[in-house]
Amino acid sequence: MRGARADRPARDRREAVDCAMMSRFQRNRRTILVLLVVVGLAATAAAQRRRGGFGGFYARQQNLPYDGAFRFCRIMFRQNPNGDGGGWSVDYPRADINLTYRLSELTSTIVGKDEKGNYRNVVFQLTDDELYKCPFIMMTEVGALYLDDTEAARLRDYLLKGGFLWADDFWGEYAWTVWQSQISKALPEYQSVDIPLAHTLFHMLYQVNAIPQIPSINSWFGSGGRTSERVDSQVPHARGIFNDRGDLMVLITHNTDFGDAFEREGENRAYFDAFAGVGYAFGINALLYAMSH
Repeated sequence: MRGARADRPARDRREAVDCAMMSRFQRNRRTILVLLVVVGLAATAAAQRRRGGFGGFYARQQNLPYDGAFRFCRIMFRQNPNGDGGGWSVDYPRADINLTYRLSELTSTIVGKDEKGNYRNVVFQLTDDELYKCPFIMMTEVGALYLDDTEAARLRDYLLKGGFLWADDFWGEYAWTVWQSQISKALPEYQSVDIPLAHTLFHMLYQVNAIPQIPSINSWFGSGGRTSERVDSQVPHARGIFNDRGDLMVLITHNTDFGDAFEREGENRAYFDAFAGVGYAFGINALLYAMSH
């Protein structure tokens, strides 16, 4: 008995150590489980993006009712799992607002404003019925575009009924291939061709004698003033898809970023001087063509 009593403090110490180790293990186990949940949620979100989520999405504004005046209509689209680009919301909403402002300033076009005097811009999915109240729609970073069958059918119907799509800001041959794979779902029998500089689009209000290559402001400063953003994007293109009457349905500006010329006009004087003038000349012409053909 004396030996047993003598061993009790030692047993008590061992039990205390064991309890402390178990408590620490349980805390670590809870921490590991929390980390696994976080990682799992991140993986789920990434998987959803790979399956075609609305990339670049942040709170979609509430669209104001249509009042009959011009409003900039941007298309929200899902990310292509094999795509290349930032998604539908690149340059939004500043580019939309600034181009609308310049349209009102440089032409007699009546543009929509809200009760506070802000220029109206709206965001639609291709399946929204109000799409047909937009004579002009814009998609940016279309190297990331994904269309399902319903969206492709709606886009086709919109364009063949007289709508106009401007697809802008995607760079390099891979992004071009992705774009082609998606637009061909809507217009499989039509081909993309380079628009000749003699075309009406280039002479609506301003004389556009060359296709400007406009880099994003970050790319321009980060590269020391280069305009090409990719190794294989040195040549800018203005291509088009024409309907059977010869009217331009889809304007495609590849290897150039008109959206940044609009969005970033007030951020840096050197960037403004280099790209805003040529950007707005082209953009105003595109809007006027879309609303008159």
